[in-house]
Amino acid sequence: MNKYGQTALKAVQNYKSSYSITEIYARAAKEIFETKSSQEKGCPKGTFLGLCEAGLVKGVPKGEYTRSVKNKEYALQAIEILKWADNKTYTPKELWTELNLGDKRSNSQMDVVLALWENELIIK
Repeated sequence: MNKYGQTALKAVQNYKSSYSITEIYARAAKEIFETKSSQEKGCPKGTFLGLCEAGLVKGVPKGEYTRSVKNKEYALQAIEILKWADNKTYTPKELWTELNLGDKRSNSQMDVVLALWENELIIK
C-alpha cells in the first residue's frame, strides 16, 4: 500500500465528529508526507473525500467535502467494479485500467480506493 492509501486509512482511524474529515485528512497527510506538494496532492485527496461525501466510508457521515468531480466519479466507478468482481483482487494499475479511461493517467486514486476496500472501510 502506498502512502496515499496509508493517509486515507489514518484519516478514517483518526476521524472524530468534532473535526471535519477534510481537516483530519490534512493532518494525516502531514504526518505521512514531508513535502507540502505531496500533502496537498489533489487526486488522492479528491478520491478519498469523494467517497466520504457519498457516504461510503465507514464512520464518516455523508456530506459535502470536495469540489473534485472526476476523482469522485473514478472512485465511485471503482467501487462498483470491486462490488461485482467476485472476490477478484486488483492492483491499483489493474483497477485503473478497468475504468476504461483511455490515455488518462492514474494519480494514486486507486491506491486510496483499494486501501479502504481491503481494510473493509467501504460500506457495500
